[in-house]
Amino acid sequence: MTKLLASLLSVAAIGLIANAVPVHAEPGAEQGQVRKERKAGNVRSLREIEQQVLPKMSGMQYLGPEYDPAAMAYRLKFIQDGKVYFVDVDARTGRVIGRSR
Repeated sequence: MTKLLASLLSVAAIGLIANAVPVHAEPGAEQGQVRKERKAGNVRSLREIEQQVLPKMSGMQYLGPEYDPAAMAYRLKFIQDGKVYFVDVDARTGRVIGRSR
C-alpha cells in the first residue's frame, strides 16, 4: 500500500511540474512573433540589423541573435577573448539601444 501511495504521489508531482511551465516558454515563440511583426511592417529584418551591426564588431565572433517581443528588440551576442558581449538593437528603427561589456 505504501509503494502504491508513493507512486501515485510521484505521478501527481510530475503532473504539477509539467503544468507549471509558462506558455511563453514554447520553443520558437519569439521567432513566430518576430515573423508576425515583420509581415506587418513593424520591425526590420534580422538581415538588415546584422548588416548594420556586424561590420562594427570586428575581431569578435558572432554567436547569434535573440528577439524580445515585449521590447521589440534584437539582442546580438558576440564573444571575444572569452568575454561575451551583447548589442541590443531596436527592431523598429535599427538603432543600437544598448551594449554590454
